Amino acid sequence: MNEQPWTLQQMPSQKGKTVIVTGANSGLGLETVKAFAARDARVILAVRNTEAGERVVSELQEEHPRSKVTVMALDLADLKSVRDFAQKFQQEHSRLDLLINNAGVMAIPHRTTKDGFEMQFGTNHLGHFALTGQVLPALLATPGSRIINVSSRAHVIGRMNFNDLMGNKRYSPWLAYGQSKLANLLFTLELQRQLKLTRAETLAVSCHPGWSATNLQYVAPQMTRSSLMLRLNQLANQLFSQPASEGVLPTLYAATSSTIEGGEYIGPHRDTKGYPVRVRANPRAYDAGAAKQLWSISEDLTGVQYSFSVPAGVQ
Repeated sequence: MNEQPWTLQQMPSQKGKTVIVTGANSGLGLETVKAFAARDARVILAVRNTEAGERVVSELQEEHPRSKVTVMALDLADLKSVRDFAQKFQQEHSRLDLLINNAGVMAIPHRTTKDGFEMQFGTNHLGHFALTGQVLPALLATPGSRIINVSSRAHVIGRMNFNDLMGNKRYSPWLAYGQSKLANLLFTLELQRQLKLTRAETLAVSCHPGWSATNLQYVAPQMTRSSLMLRLNQLANQLFSQPASEGVLPTLYAATSSTIEGGEYIGPHRDTKGYPVRVRANPRAYDAGAAKQLWSISEDLTGVQYSFSVPAGVQ
């Protein structure tokens, strides 16, 4: 554990670094962008709603006139959008210091992505798997780069149902969410194993924000038009959550602390809230066999094959 609580004030300058944040126009993603913009990083808001992203950019530039914040369209529920984003990014940028896979959906009714995947598994895991694989050359070419996968405490209820990953036989919103968040951790485990095996400098790290008050809790009640669930979630946030500005600390610590090692899992010291520390996930998150199986399935489903060698011409 840390010798003293890590706070935002301890986050070092990020000048000269390029950062991609998915789901960057609200909640934890927005807080992540604010922190990096204030420390002079070049930040790319990878968002589905580009108009909302542009509003964020305008607000940040008022607060930090020298900030280098731009918007790029990314819909993680559409593999073509992911591919287009990755191609455009690599055409315009020569380095990538941090990929922060933050975006997600939580406990929603059964929906499918444009490619026919269950929405939570497709967005939270497969979309980020495809994105990471396609910008990996830029990460590998950048000394000290990191991939940060934002998981959730809800991974503890997750189990990898490899016989029904898409919930076609039986679907539970919360169990599907738990499965997708467990997949984030298994993805990190296998990604770090392969990075280490190939002696890459890039690190894969995972984190969770505890119970943080964001708009994520309100999407499902709005989709189902449940005013009761909406009120209950609002009350629960008021009573038990921490603000997003505190929930983002594990992400920022994982991304910027000099003491981080690949494969670590960072979360609040009091489980649901508090300053960031190294924590342990559910034992299922360390199942190397499940991680390898998920990796193989993810490559097949997305069509993205990872290469851990830096292509000629990428600097």
